[in-house]
Amino acid sequence: MKIKELIKLLKDQDQNREVVLASDAEGDAYSSLYGVHTVAYDAEYGQIGLEELTDELISEGYGEDDVMTGNEVVSAIVLYPI
Repeated sequence: MKIKELIKLLKDQDQNREVVLASDAEGDAYSSLYGVHTVAYDAEYGQIGLEELTDELISEGYGEDDVMTGNEVVSAIVLYPI
């Protein structure tokens, strides 16, 4: 799903509703939304990485090996549960 599609689904909702994430497709557990991060995503391998390496990320210990590149890698967001 693209962000524009998610926005379309959410725009008519009550803006005071809590955002809750399911742990899996079966809905075996639920958690509130903790945060959102932008990432590089490789759907073929189900992996995420950095889109680019900034000075701030370097100071946090990240390196060139953490930057994800390739033909199948796309820009994405990840929604993290509590």
